[in-house]
Amino acid sequence: MLRFVTMLLALAFAIAANPAVGAATEVAASPTSKVGCASPEAAAAANAAAQPAGQVHDRGCLSDGIAVPKVVFKLNTAEDAPTILRFVTNYLAVEPSAHVAVVGYAGGIDFMLEGARDANGKLYADQLAALADRGVAFKVCNNTLKARNLTASAVSPLASVVPGAVNEIIRLQTKEGYAYFQN
Repeated sequence: MLRFVTMLLALAFAIAANPAVGAATEVAASPTSKVGCASPEAAAAANAAAQPAGQVHDRGCLSDGIAVPKVVFKLNTAEDAPTILRFVTNYLAVEPSAHVAVVGYAGGIDFMLEGARDANGKLYADQLAALADRGVAFKVCNNTLKARNLTASAVSPLASVVPGAVNEIIRLQTKEGYAYFQN
């Protein structure tokens, strides 16, 4: 319950700080639209260059006005990497158009480091590449890198470095409308 209240407060502050966030929900007032997406007519008008039906628009909606799910998966222990990667794979099997970000900090960055291997000795790069090809964004906390005296060169080219994992998770939730998944 406390987590829910905290998320609501964060959303309220985001709307207060950025009226455009609140305006985005006003677009959804039409009974034929989904929350955060314009109606099919408004989506077509907003995208002058006609895109094929079902194609994802930058604002996270399909061209038919249906909201695209967006989820951020948090990872802070090395042991949870295989589980989170399986969760992401299974999630995308059901929601193939979803936007997914995996944000790691502390031990949760280990699988995103160059040359990282799983418990069986298999390179994580293969799994990262397969998921990155499906649009998954892998993000490594720079604060963790600094604490370990590592630089961005230690990170797999399939992942990007963000200033801080906590900041990135909150940004994705409040500014980009991502749902938060914690194992």
